[in-house]
Amino acid sequence: MSARDQLLHEAAQRILVSDGAFGTQIQNRKLSEEDFAGDLGLKADQKGNNDILALTRPDVIADITRAYLEAGSDIVSTNTFSANVISQADYAAESLVRDINIASARIARELADEFAARDGKPRFVAGAIGPTNKTLSLSPQVEDPGYREITFDYLTGVYLDQADALVEGGADFILIETIFDTLNAKAGIMAVRQLSKKLGRDVPIMLSMTLTDLSGRNLSGHTVEAFWNAVRHANPVTIGLNCSFGADQLRPHVQHLSGVADTLLMVYPNAGLPNELGEYDEQPETTAGLVGEWADNGRVNIIGGCCGSTPDHIAAMAQRVEGVTPRTIPEKITKMRLAGLEPFTIAA
Repeated sequence: MSARDQLLHEAAQRILVSDGAFGTQIQNRKLSEEDFAGDLGLKADQKGNNDILALTRPDVIADITRAYLEAGSDIVSTNTFSANVISQADYAAESLVRDINIASARIARELADEFAARDGKPRFVAGAIGPTNKTLSLSPQVEDPGYREITFDYLTGVYLDQADALVEGGADFILIETIFDTLNAKAGIMAVRQLSKKLGRDVPIMLSMTLTDLSGRNLSGHTVEAFWNAVRHANPVTIGLNCSFGADQLRPHVQHLSGVADTLLMVYPNAGLPNELGEYDEQPETTAGLVGEWADNGRVNIIGGCCGSTPDHIAAMAQRVEGVTPRTIPEKITKMRLAGLEPFTIAA
């Protein structure tokens, strides 16, 4: 059974649980520059380069992944949000991108397989790809609206290199997450399609949009339904929302996307909103109660956590949704669905 079919099978039986944040868990360990840099001999400081820990402190990434699996995660993601040549250029680590992605995917794969062997319940690995700090839709220069720092083809190549390494390391899916620019996401989709053609098999895509304000739009201006219209041709195995706000503020947007998207819905919000110190105070029981309401109302198939979430948050979520009937995927209806910043549907 393919990874896509296996995930669909499991999601039809129960609400699945993904993992939580890596960044805050790494920060809590108070690692030093030496921990990050190891003996790689790079020419820039590495502290804060969380992705490189797959090479220099793989035990840290393994400990965090294990904690999420013990908390009840069915899906664990790779610690590769910034493991691409654009982001790694800030640390003079471009040459290590492939090694980082392969290593991180192998850590997640080995632990997922270990836990699956214990109880026979499948565990999945999502190869995480972040948006980079570049945008294809908007100019970084106010005086030149047509200027772009990178091209679509260049970003596609960047994503292809990362996705290829993640799959080589054992990822089941490619998770294109925290999508603030829909055109960036399309470059990611193109990359995974090219990878699928190269490998001669389906590499399932997960897509997760992030909202920039309470009106429900991403940075490139798309509403959640317009975003879905723009990417549904990719046949993603999941669509959803992550980061942005806490579960309470995401509720209406989850409800809307749930009604229009004819695939699995995966949502992993922040643990509330950060306080004035940038820290997250929302307790696990609060987050679990909020996402539990989505589950009770048949709105989600997969839940998890983003910024500020911990293994305790994931454990509370897993317990809260245990036995709750998963969302029924809407029937596919043949209509022409178009997207500017707003959705436009032409009924037959």
